[in-house]
Amino acid sequence: MTSKLTGLTRRAALMAAGLLAAVAVAGGPADAAEKPIKVAAIYTVPVEQQWVSRIHQALKEAEARGDVTYTFSENVANTDYERVMRQYASEGANLVVGEVFGVERAARKVAADFPNTAFLMGSSFGPSEPNFSVFDNFIQEPSYLTGMIAGASTKSNVIGMVGGYPIPEVNRLMNAFMDGALSVNPDAKFMVTFINSWYDPPKAKEAAFAMIDKGADVMYAERFGVSDAAKERGVYAIGNVIDTAPEYPGTVIASALWHMEPTIDRAVKAVLDGEFEPEDYGKYSFVQYGGGSLVFDEKIVSPEIAAKVDAQFNEIKSGMFRVNINDSEPKPTM
Repeated sequence: MTSKLTGLTRRAALMAAGLLAAVAVAGGPADAAEKPIKVAAIYTVPVEQQWVSRIHQALKEAEARGDVTYTFSENVANTDYERVMRQYASEGANLVVGEVFGVERAARKVAADFPNTAFLMGSSFGPSEPNFSVFDNFIQEPSYLTGMIAGASTKSNVIGMVGGYPIPEVNRLMNAFMDGALSVNPDAKFMVTFINSWYDPPKAKEAAFAMIDKGADVMYAERFGVSDAAKERGVYAIGNVIDTAPEYPGTVIASALWHMEPTIDRAVKAVLDGEFEPEDYGKYSFVQYGGGSLVFDEKIVSPEIAAKVDAQFNEIKSGMFRVNINDSEPKPTM
């Protein structure tokens, strides 16, 4: 298999141990709980989808340790999301996890109606009293590093980028990727398109084909389907959130990885300790906390660019380099 976890990834893989702390706030779910706590998750897409799969994996690991019992619903429509939230809370879930990007107001109303239940939701907005915490995939740091690899790998100087929706959670990763590419290749140009879906591999594949036909020889695969197009046309792809190189050997040459364990483990511990509070968990996706890392194909990525990426990673981890967080919609440059 050409893809492998590098020493870079191993150094990035800090888990939540020793980093968990919580401060009790009156009014929220303040009673300590015994293991295992009941956790329910609500997903609007299949658990195989990149973003959701990271949450699912972290909760499965917590279940395997005996910290939680875990149940979930997938493919829940936004119009049904509030009902499912209420059902799980009514059934005694200690912690409800999910993603409420399309149902922010309704979800926060449900949380307010169940003040003794802890809610941890993917969100573009902030936490709210008494029990609504938020998280997001702030993996702009490894995205920047994969951009460096893309910028050094393109021969046409044309990089294609296919995203789901132009929302902050996607925009910040794509902008960081572009910044990373330009840092090693100022001549790089970008094509950008959004398919307006979280899970439509055929549509993403067709969008990627169009870019490849116009000269892109490296594709940023923010969505499933892009790597299929890259494989068929013999160009490189850069993965996002999960490592798909084993499925696309020789095509996916690097991936920015998201690890939800630091976020989930912190929230579970807070519930167990009776110290869950409204909090923004976003920073626990940062490299510093083990929430983000990188994998790349050492057989394809040159030793020179690998050394540059390694050095830049260490600068990020030490706090000596900050990747810009730009949530604005990325624009094509050609």
